[in-house]
Parts: sequence; C-alpha cells; structure tokens
Amino acid sequence: MRRALTIVLAVMLASVTLMPAAFAASAHFIRASASLNNDGSLDVDFKIAGLGDSVNVEVTATADSTATYACVNRGGKNPNASNKQDEAGPLSESGDFESGKNGQVTDSLTLGPLDTTLECPGNQQLVLVRVSYSNVMVSFETETGETDTIAISGTFSDDCLLTGQLASVCNEV
Repeated sequence: MRRALTIVLAVMLASVTLMPAAFAASAHFIRASASLNNDGSLDVDFKIAGLGDSVNVEVTATADSTATYACVNRGGKNPNASNKQDEAGPLSESGDFESGKNGQVTDSLTLGPLDTTLECPGNQQLVLVRVSYSNVMVSFETETGETDTIAISGTFSDDCLLTGQLASVCNEV
C-alpha cells in the first residue's frame, strides 16, 4: 500500500511540475493594433502570451504601403509638376524579443515610410506629402518553432502630413 501511495504521489508531482510547460506550448497573440505617426511611419503594437519564461521570439510586422513625395521651395510651394513622386510596395520590419517571467511580450515595431529616389533641385527640400498602409499583419516564431499570425483590419492613411505653410502643397500634388 505504501508503495502504491508513493507512485501516485510521484505521478501527481510530475503532472504539476509539467503543467506550466504544457501551457507554454500555446503561444498566441492577445492583441495587435496599429497607429499612424506624424512622420508618416506606422507603429504596430502587439501582446503575445503563452510563451513560457525567458523564451526568445522573432516578431515581424508587414504592410502594403503607398507614399507621395514632393519638392518644395522656400516659399512652401511645389513649383514644378514633375517634382513629385509616388512610391508603392511592401514593407517589413522584424525584431527579437524575450518573454518575461509571465510568459508574455508586449512591445511594438515601426514600419516605413517607403523610401524615394526623388531628388530635389537646389534650394528645394524633399517632403513626404501623404502615406497609406493596408494589409497590415504581425506574426511571430519562437525558438521552439511555434508560430502565429494576426491581421490588423483597416487602412491607416493621412492625405496631408504637412502642416503650416507647407500644407498648401497637399493640394498641388
């Protein structure tokens, strides 16, 4: 009888000890959201849970983006119709994070804006006029191969990133 009790206690102790590992095997997103910044970049915020303690995870944010750049003179005008350029394409940013003792990661990645090849003539400066992000996704992969992906619904855009005297350029391009 004593031997049977010892075996039962050993099995119970093993199951309690292994229980956190079982929960750690269910890494998943709790939430993800995005917000547009004044500089035309997009912050992608996320919270991942179920990772276990001190687990390394690579997180990647992606989006399709468009951007319009223009050259403006000292008077805040776009003097030449050819001094503007539209850009379009995919963006991606990745980062490595480590979960805390609570098995979670709460952080963010920043996308964009897209680069441009537009060159402005002397006495003119390059400005980002408008930007848009769609099909925003965030995904992760842990060091043990667990993965998850979540889509962030909506389009994040600003039709005029310029302020003050430069705001009139938005109507010119």
